[in-house]
Amino acid sequence: MDGTRDFDVVVVGGGHAGAEAALAAARLGAATACVVLDPAAIGRMSCNPAIGGIAKGHLVREIDALGGEMAACTDAAGIQFRMLNTRKGPAVRAPRAQCDRALYNREMAARVAACPRLTLVAGEAVELPVGRAAGAARAVRGVRLADGRELAAPAVVLTTGTFLGGRLFAGEWEADGGRHGERGATALARALRGLGLRLGRHKTGTPPRLHRDSIDYARLEEQLGDDPPRPFSFRTGRLDVAQVSCWLTRTNARTHAVVARHAHRSPMYAGRIVGVGPRYCPSLEDKVMRFADRDAHLVFLEPEGRASDEVYPNGISTSLPPEVQEELVRTIPGLEDVRILRHGYAVEYDYLLTDQLRADLHVADVAGLFAAGQINGTSGYEEAAAQGLVAGINAARFARGEPPLVLDRASSYLGVMIDDLCRVNPSEPYRMFTSRAEFRLLLRADNADRRLTPIAREIGLCDAARAADVARKEARIGAAVARLEAIRRDGRSLAELLRRPEVTFDDVVDALGVDAPGVDPCGAAASDLAGLHADERAEVEAEIKYAGYIARQHQQVERLRAMDARRIPAEFDFAAVVGLSNEGRERLLARRPLSVGEATRLAGVTPADVNLLLVALGRAVSRA
Repeated sequence: MDGTRDFDVVVVGGGHAGAEAALAAARLGAATACVVLDPAAIGRMSCNPAIGGIAKGHLVREIDALGGEMAACTDAAGIQFRMLNTRKGPAVRAPRAQCDRALYNREMAARVAACPRLTLVAGEAVELPVGRAAGAARAVRGVRLADGRELAAPAVVLTTGTFLGGRLFAGEWEADGGRHGERGATALARALRGLGLRLGRHKTGTPPRLHRDSIDYARLEEQLGDDPPRPFSFRTGRLDVAQVSCWLTRTNARTHAVVARHAHRSPMYAGRIVGVGPRYCPSLEDKVMRFADRDAHLVFLEPEGRASDEVYPNGISTSLPPEVQEELVRTIPGLEDVRILRHGYAVEYDYLLTDQLRADLHVADVAGLFAAGQINGTSGYEEAAAQGLVAGINAARFARGEPPLVLDRASSYLGVMIDDLCRVNPSEPYRMFTSRAEFRLLLRADNADRRLTPIAREIGLCDAARAADVARKEARIGAAVARLEAIRRDGRSLAELLRRPEVTFDDVVDALGVDAPGVDPCGAAASDLAGLHADERAEVEAEIKYAGYIARQHQQVERLRAMDARRIPAEFDFAAVVGLSNEGRERLLARRPLSVGEATRLAGVTPADVNLLLVALGRAVSRA
């Protein structure tokens, strides 16, 4: 079938990254096509049926603050909600939700299908036609499909997940594919190599799925959700949902003996898989063989939905042969008589070496080509969706000739992740952690809306009503902090009292109400402070308890942003900068960084190179 259709942006792939990318581009006014092998699979959870977790929950809140849909879909499909690390500091507290897998899929697919200016195209992308553009050696011209159709567009976003050159493995069996029952994108992988782009191989895996009625729950440890549950999305007022329990068990010496006895049949240990898997989510074979001193590993049994018969045993991802999986699973307490509905498998896939990416997720050597998700070497729904949102925004802005949105390390976990990817080729699938963010006291999950919604409003992904809500929240928090600093009791401000480790915000409000009922300003203060939402109380407490640390981080941020504010013109001639080291010149020419700050973080670019670059930029400005 021949024919050409014109769009502003074409998104290839309909996973978490693809859905967010397509929605963002279309909502910014770009005529957008989303190319998917199966439109019903949009937003499908390939692995565990959960969203969020440490640092990942931060990313989801940031997606929500910028106008994305992952958090809202989670609230609509969630069956258990928990806030993690509540006994630790506010910087590392993070939301996590167990989801109904099928309902989440339907929620995200419905949002994509209902979005104006967004066209779903069922088909397989096999080629990226390129041409020439002003100031660029090559520029993408759209996407060619397997059936001959062409979708012309000045901007393309690749969100291929584990499908790019994907291959599935379980024991001696292997086949092309990106997910159970779905074929891979082998032609597109060849097309990218044909463009001269450098690809690596990564690996991930999934565990067998268990029938819920065959599990002996009496032998398991129950894990309840929070009461009351806290919403993921800032736009969700409250959650009124009956929560479903998860369950905890452990592997043991018998399990490990089965794995060790059959490890040679694992495609990874047999040498048939060359891609590197995620260090922080290893297969059961890796756990047993690499950590022989451990006599047990946790297994979380996660229901896949309220009405689903499937249970996801988080912690025993494996690509051992099916008959070995049957044996090893039944050594685990509570699973002695379990029935396996679908066996686990590994998937190996291609990704772009990330030194080819810029800070706006533009593929540096091909104008108009953007990438997001596992194709950028990351692991996880949350990392993928966050990149998809940024790539969709910047594809739409590129198509309109507007400057890109670049989030720095001080603004968001999103900025940290993208900067990490641009600086170092990940030798394993990249996963976000709070430890990666040097300004994590500023980048809490609870204040993502205060940090990023103004940006969403500025670029057009947030309406005036939502922006006004966030502005009012900001004002309430600021007023509460000021009031606690101003009111003094027994020679000390209430803020000083709150800085004591054992004192909470609620303690201060209770003390005001008891000690000075009806007396201004304390009585009024007690009333106003007590009227704050629970999340706002937590933010006030964090702002006051960690004020000294926060002030120091703000000073560090100002130094960072001074470098990031020095933009480098798109047409700047790095080759003409006299004195650059050979490696520094090579890195700058290959990446074409958008700012001096980005240039300083490139491997191989020395401080001396940066100084020469600053001098050359100054001369260019004076000549202009």
